[in-house]
Amino acid sequence: MTSNSQRRQTRSSIRLPLWALAVIGVLTLAFLATSSIWLYRTVQARVSAWEMTDPDFSGVVEPQVGTAVTPGAPAAVIITDTDNKPILSAEAFKPWSGDKRISFLLLGVDQRCDETGPTHTDSLILATLDPVSKSAAILSLPRDLWVEIPGFGVDRINQAYYLGQVYEYPGGGQALARETVAATLGIPIDYYIAIDFTAFVEIIDEIDGIEVDVPEEINDTSYPDNCYGYDPFFIAAGTQQLDGATALKYARTRATFGGDVDRAGRQQQVILAARNKVMRLNMVPQLIREAPQIWQTLQTNVRTNLSLDEMIQLALLAQDIPRENIQMAVIDYNYVYNETTPDGRQVLVPRRDEIRKLRDQLFAPPPVPTPVIADLPTLVPAEGARVAVYNGTAVFGLAAATQTYLQKYSINVTAIGNADAATYRTTQIIDYGSHPNTTFYLVQLMGVPPLNVSTGTTPEGDYDVLIIIGDDWRVPGG
Repeated sequence: MTSNSQRRQTRSSIRLPLWALAVIGVLTLAFLATSSIWLYRTVQARVSAWEMTDPDFSGVVEPQVGTAVTPGAPAAVIITDTDNKPILSAEAFKPWSGDKRISFLLLGVDQRCDETGPTHTDSLILATLDPVSKSAAILSLPRDLWVEIPGFGVDRINQAYYLGQVYEYPGGGQALARETVAATLGIPIDYYIAIDFTAFVEIIDEIDGIEVDVPEEINDTSYPDNCYGYDPFFIAAGTQQLDGATALKYARTRATFGGDVDRAGRQQQVILAARNKVMRLNMVPQLIREAPQIWQTLQTNVRTNLSLDEMIQLALLAQDIPRENIQMAVIDYNYVYNETTPDGRQVLVPRRDEIRKLRDQLFAPPPVPTPVIADLPTLVPAEGARVAVYNGTAVFGLAAATQTYLQKYSINVTAIGNADAATYRTTQIIDYGSHPNTTFYLVQLMGVPPLNVSTGTTPEGDYDVLIIIGDDWRVPGG
């Protein structure tokens, strides 16, 4: 395990120019949409005089990969670390050359009271850029979404970042959060940006606040302060000018009828408001003038795996995406429903078929058929899912009897065995891939509550769908 001294040494060895911090802040709050040709020319002349230290926001050291400068190439600014490895190459100021969709996970981190230990994510936003169609999409995921966290079982999605830190998951909290979102939606995630409350407030203040249209009055008497106390928040309906602190409260409060779902919509509203303001050309010189203050904020409160070259290239790409080509959506109550877990927690259970449709609309993966109960006997074999049945009870022979029962309905049960314990109270179904027809049919055949259906990424055996039998299951007619 990396020691603290090693981490400090690594952090002090990675240097980025101040203007890059302005770009990161803009990327975070304005969805990679704030660069301009003016910025390109101005920064190219000034960047050699500025630097910043890579933050230790999550306690995870990210490698910095650079591109060597080609001999004889046009002069370019080169920022190096102590090993003299180039971070900013001659290719940095060229537009993004890829033709595939690029995805980002934005993590709003709930860091309070100058805490340094493990923490949770207060918000999760998945964004994508398509360099070919010059389009983008933003999808907000409520923090109470009930999902499979790879290696840790079913839990709220905001637990992934915390668990990744506590258990020193490879890559840390951000890596487990990315894997969890990727598994939930069935799409890969290329990059992440993690930002805490302090950075959010300072970046909004750097652009002199934002203007938002508040749809309803909000009176949150129990709004949390930054140190586990209360800081009541009130905002009237109508057009409002928000500074950084007020924008944070507006984006975080849950004191409306839709709770966490409404909050996700307000967070997107704040992002668009910041984008609209910064996209005005005269905001760019202001950001450059305020770069030292932005640097002071972001060096300790933001972390990303974007290299300096990538930040510049993606910013140049994003400036060409018009507002009408940006789709925005929230996983709201059209896609989830409230449920109470056996231990009393209030969670949001995903309506997987509806979320899959939304995902396809925003991120355009291969289409997935919507299962119709009458068609399932013919649709299931086409998926070719290998199903394993593990007995999680003390009832002898229950897995074998279940195999016989399911095979009557053309379920391809390829393995049976015992689960890791014989104390499962309810039956669980885990889909390691995309087999919606098979899992939906199993739900119908076995009466499994939707709360007990989850997804996984790495099965421990040679199967695609795993059934863990609980005490609530008995074979019909057995």
